[in-house]
Amino acid sequence: MRKIKHGALAGGCGDSCCLKLDGLNVRIQGEEILEDVSFHLHCGEIAALIGPNGAGKSTLFRSILGQISYSGTISFTQVGGPAIRLADGTTIGGTRPLIGYVPQSPSFDRGDPVTVLDFFTAATAKWPVWLPIPKKYRDQCRRSLERVHGEDLLDKPMGGLSGGQLQRVLLALALEPVPHILILDEPLSGVDIEGEHQLLDMLDEIRTKYDLSILLSTHDFATLTTFADKVILLNKKVLKAGAPEEVVASPEFYETFHLKMGRKGEN
Repeated sequence: MRKIKHGALAGGCGDSCCLKLDGLNVRIQGEEILEDVSFHLHCGEIAALIGPNGAGKSTLFRSILGQISYSGTISFTQVGGPAIRLADGTTIGGTRPLIGYVPQSPSFDRGDPVTVLDFFTAATAKWPVWLPIPKKYRDQCRRSLERVHGEDLLDKPMGGLSGGQLQRVLLALALEPVPHILILDEPLSGVDIEGEHQLLDMLDEIRTKYDLSILLSTHDFATLTTFADKVILLNKKVLKAGAPEEVVASPEFYETFHLKMGRKGEN
């Protein structure tokens, strides 16, 4: 496993680049969705968020994205710099960090004529996509796709993409511009084995090249030890957090999923 660039998993953040949640609570219509959630994630680190359905994973993402109200603290510290608060757009000592977000794969009609170029231009520019797209937008889209080795997808229809290809396009969009924090909601869902390996290799390449924090949710426990530096087991509160081998072998994991996992992530 790749050595973490900014300190040990269990250590403090110190002066390192770090996303930190401290005592996060979310209550919606009187129901406690998240309770006293605390963890930190260094830049250059991939953390996998796991938990049963209804555990609060999507709510946690929405909290970090600033889409819902919460109590507690979410902050981001750049290397050697002051903390930047993520609530309501207010900042402390700097600018709000950029957050890239990849939602669960949307569906497109296979007969839909919208191409990857059309989709990307609509999301990143104010150009009407029913008009011929200028070369500068085409070049921008190609450069963004090159980050995920997907430049050959430029003119393909969105409805004709495989699950892995669609994830590449969504990832390229989330990296435009390159963020400080990248959040992915079930990126392995609907992706075949080959596409899964390619996507995980790409995430490893991205975090190494850009030194950004990556937080993703997944139900694919078998791959945790191959790509994640840290696993966070969530069920309204953090039940266990640490190295993948430690979490999947823990009593908390078994009590949650009723699975016994080997050290290599196998039943």
